[in-house]
Amino acid sequence: MTATPLFCAESARRDYAEGLASRFALPLLSRQPAEGYWLELGAERLELVTTGKHGAVYAEFVEGAARHRREQGGGRGQPVAKAVGLKGAKDLPHIVDATAGLGRDSFVLASLGCQVTMVERSPVAAALLFDALERAARAADTAAIAARMQLVHANSADWLLQLPPEQRPDVVFVDPMFPDTDKKSAAAKKDMQAFQQVIGDDMDSARLLEAAITAARVRVVVKRPRLGAPIEGIRPSAVLDGKSTRFDLYIIKALRPQADSE
Repeated sequence: MTATPLFCAESARRDYAEGLASRFALPLLSRQPAEGYWLELGAERLELVTTGKHGAVYAEFVEGAARHRREQGGGRGQPVAKAVGLKGAKDLPHIVDATAGLGRDSFVLASLGCQVTMVERSPVAAALLFDALERAARAADTAAIAARMQLVHANSADWLLQLPPEQRPDVVFVDPMFPDTDKKSAAAKKDMQAFQQVIGDDMDSARLLEAAITAARVRVVVKRPRLGAPIEGIRPSAVLDGKSTRFDLYIIKALRPQADSE
């Protein structure tokens, strides 16, 4: 897949753009492209844009939907919080979000007090997350939450398998990007279609699931569309159904009885 370039539309932020280009191996352009997809750094944020009709795609932890979920999301009663085991938990887990994407679930879990490591292999998604974290760290309402979030730009399966025992997370969260066969759903989210086209599908989800189960201390949580197929291979230990989303749970004690003695 051809590398997605970066264009700096705000001359005062050239140094920041150069830092992003270096960190995530992004070609830095001197002029705005006439077609295709590219990352564009403006005065406020970094965005994935194109010449098409859909809106820009960016990661956001301060305003909009993130603010609404932070203030009125339902706390530990939210489905994702239940799935990772927060309801009734005395000790908050360290969570690795192995397919961080735009970081929405990571931010919710960090806002509930969890330490969250976001792992993202796509340089485009990783750059968008880095920029969102930078903005969240500067905002008074989200600085403490951003401090609980760490970004790692790496292949998740490889990264999980090389973790030393003392750094293994309690929970690994996986939300794979599968090919979207639901045309109505795809048409309703043209901006996310663009994101998926640039990022690509997660065609190695079975390997990632195996790596997650190897690394997690307590459980692996896989987020899927309610009627979506589970990841091939290991069967879930339990399933939490929601209106549009399902969480497949892989409980380590059930899958690896020897985990208690590790």
